[in-house]
Amino acid sequence: MPRACDRRRTHQTQPWSVKDRQEARSPVLASVFALPKNDKERIVPMSPSLAKLVKERIEQFGTTTISLPWEQVDGQLQEHDLLFVWSDNKVIRAGVYNLMIWKPALAAIGVIAPPVKGKWGRWIFKTDYTKGMHALRHYFASITLADGVNIKELSEYLGHYDPGFTLQMYTHMLPSSYDRARQAVDRRLERLSSRLTEQGRSRDDSAAA
Repeated sequence: MPRACDRRRTHQTQPWSVKDRQEARSPVLASVFALPKNDKERIVPMSPSLAKLVKERIEQFGTTTISLPWEQVDGQLQEHDLLFVWSDNKVIRAGVYNLMIWKPALAAIGVIAPPVKGKWGRWIFKTDYTKGMHALRHYFASITLADGVNIKELSEYLGHYDPGFTLQMYTHMLPSSYDRARQAVDRRLERLSSRLTEQGRSRDDSAAA
């Protein structure tokens, strides 16, 4: 199981590269390694198919060792092997990735409108929080709930402080109790039918012998 043990925090102390400034026109930021949401370590299950893709990528491209301070810009330096970096081996900042990769991709497939030039000549995408990268987190929650992961386990995967908070946020995504009851009965009857069929075949074979 992979351990999600780092994230990026920003502090207005160190400048970006000239390229970053030109592309993103964002405030001055600096990256650090830190624990995920709520400063909690967590273990999130990785599906076999995804693990296979990750393994193949590492075999083909390897990883990139990045050194960043821990928690604060003046914190102790730590090294971690990252799967994804920019082509110049620089750490990927979420804000720049969102502007340069994520939003243009959504616009290209028609999920959001194409960008328009703002007052200062900067290209601006009109979108909301439901179209941001954070939506992937909610997507993970919805598909795991739909397939039977319980609220307590999901709460741990998401790093929530209380399963009650997770339930409140995602209760509308839980499968209907009517549907679960029907499916439970169907599963039991299918197993019973299969068992009776096998027993019938055994008796027929014995009688024929």
